[in-house]
Amino acid sequence: MGESEAKMEQSLKDQGNEFFKSGNYLKAAALYTQAIKQDPNNATLYSNRAAAFLHLVKLNKALADAETTITLKPDWEKGYFRKGCVLEAMERYDDALSAFDMALKYNPQSSEVSRKIKRLSQLEKEKKRAQEVESMRSNVDMAKHLDALKSELSGKYGAEEISGEIFSFLVETMEMAVKSWHESSKVDARVYFLLDKDKTDTEKYAPVVNIDKAFESPHTHSSCFSFLRQYAEDSFSRAACLVTPKSIISYPQVWKGQGSRKWKHGQTDGFFVQFETPSIRKLWFLPSSTEKGQTLCRDPVALDISVHEVLPRLFKEV
Repeated sequence: MGESEAKMEQSLKDQGNEFFKSGNYLKAAALYTQAIKQDPNNATLYSNRAAAFLHLVKLNKALADAETTITLKPDWEKGYFRKGCVLEAMERYDDALSAFDMALKYNPQSSEVSRKIKRLSQLEKEKKRAQEVESMRSNVDMAKHLDALKSELSGKYGAEEISGEIFSFLVETMEMAVKSWHESSKVDARVYFLLDKDKTDTEKYAPVVNIDKAFESPHTHSSCFSFLRQYAEDSFSRAACLVTPKSIISYPQVWKGQGSRKWKHGQTDGFFVQFETPSIRKLWFLPSSTEKGQTLCRDPVALDISVHEVLPRLFKEV
């Protein structure tokens, strides 16, 4: 390269640096490109253009320039640093960490690189946790929490078909409620009935009854319960499943005189699921929290139904 070419290349690079410092990254990138045409093996020019492309969010171009920097000058930490910054912007945190580790290898004293590694390690942890939360939200599996109940149903009903049908009804109702909660942070107060396909008059009896007014007072609570008990009998239902948000219940119900000391989930949002058959009654509370900006239902907590029942027994005891 002649002396005049060297001056031109230096001039283009310096001009590029001035535009970069003033925030005109597009002009800076254009000048670095001109300089590279004059001196295509200059690692510094590729490193500078990579930084400009990163600011312009042209990430693939920035990554290519960072890789070229490393190829031209493999023992210079700057190429690895540029590569790490681009990969960080791409949210490829594992790969970015590897690049920053290489940068630190060639310049162990760099506090800038050390800070990046510390920050990215935290970001990678947060990203993995966010993925776990998303997986928990999208892969709802209530059956795994109800194994003991499955055995209890088999013991009571014997016939595989009946116990299996009742168990599936409960699992599907709970999973539907969890999915609704995840989507909108709410569930409707309802009682779902497992109707007898041979006996129920489906023109007259629907499988779902709304009970949103049931918890407004002891009077509405009592009349709703009476209606539901009659409904369960007249519809020949095999089982019922009540789903209701905690927010509409003065829980523990003040008219039951239980007192708040018996209720340990006072600060937690969530909803109740009460399961009823003529021989088995169960109650769960599904607490809810917000994690990584997402609403997440926690595992169901089994409650003592004799203390915390949301509604009295719906079926005549067998």
